[in-house]
Amino acid sequence: MPVTEAQIIDALREVRDPELGKDVVSLGMIKDLKVQGANVAFTLELTTPACPVRDEFQETVRSAVAGLPGVAGVQVNMTAQVRGAIGGGEALLPGVRNIVAIGSGKGGVGKSTVSVNLALALHRLGATVGLLDADIYGPNVPLMMGINDGAPAQGDGKLTPIESYGVKLMSMGFFIPDGQAVVWRGPMIHGAIQQMLRDVDWGELDYLLVDLPPGTGDASLSLAQLVPMTGCVIVLTPSEVALQDGAKAIAMFRKLNVPVLGMIENMSYLLHPDLKEPLDVFGRGASKKIAQQYAIDFLGEIPLDPAVRIGGDDGVPVVEGSPEGLPAKTFMDIARKLAGKISVQNLNRQEAIPINMFTAPKG
Repeated sequence: MPVTEAQIIDALREVRDPELGKDVVSLGMIKDLKVQGANVAFTLELTTPACPVRDEFQETVRSAVAGLPGVAGVQVNMTAQVRGAIGGGEALLPGVRNIVAIGSGKGGVGKSTVSVNLALALHRLGATVGLLDADIYGPNVPLMMGINDGAPAQGDGKLTPIESYGVKLMSMGFFIPDGQAVVWRGPMIHGAIQQMLRDVDWGELDYLLVDLPPGTGDASLSLAQLVPMTGCVIVLTPSEVALQDGAKAIAMFRKLNVPVLGMIENMSYLLHPDLKEPLDVFGRGASKKIAQQYAIDFLGEIPLDPAVRIGGDDGVPVVEGSPEGLPAKTFMDIARKLAGKISVQNLNRQEAIPINMFTAPKG
């Protein structure tokens, strides 16, 4: 007897998304099911193109249908549709599905380096990505992304982000002459961030990463008040000072009701050609202990490698310039984990939180 669509759907109900924990049918991931005699074809729509188990998942789904009596061939097409966070303020950025802040408790931990390379990693995995440089006082993203001159074009009352390596960019660095300092009080910082959100045509984005300035000040508070944030990522180095300040950053985001999606340890260890074992320059693994202490997912350790610094200085980030190197592969792995974490959180929000729980306190 020929296989029926009902039999195929029943078989697919037994396949669970390894991250979301629910079957692919109830998640609405099966699209365009077609049965032609003994041949079956359908589309598996993932919740992110950066799915960390994409290939294994595709084979699991294919095998579930291929094992049915009467099935001779199975074609599984793969696509992805990133799901957005629920919250107020969608009118400000209607096409942006997820806003993720990259923060730290102090300067010098490589937060901008992480922001730039994570943005590029997500783009290389197939996502549409924007990067907002919210470090008003020290905007480094233009340099790191190879933008040496030029300003965003303007049309219909909106600024068009400058694009580099496929990522849409906006930064105060596009408007400030070299060597000129920004000396602004808090309300002006709030206004600048609001303009870079409201007055920029970001278009359709799966992820907008926001590179925050160090500390727990005005920029972080303004961002949390202006838009619904999917969450934040904390970047630390293993030094004791960075760890103490990182704990303050965690406390701030939690006070603002912004979920901490994960923690990254930058400059974690040094691979020296003359040594068999990694060299723990600053004390590798300390950030992982902090993550465990605060019940936060640890996303990965980025090695201390000259290629990372050189790539940032030359405007060719390591993910783009040296994709086969260990640092780039580490960033790609972290990007997959982060995308998976966002997918799980957004599903949980949709099921459990019918109202906006992520609006920051006023004032």
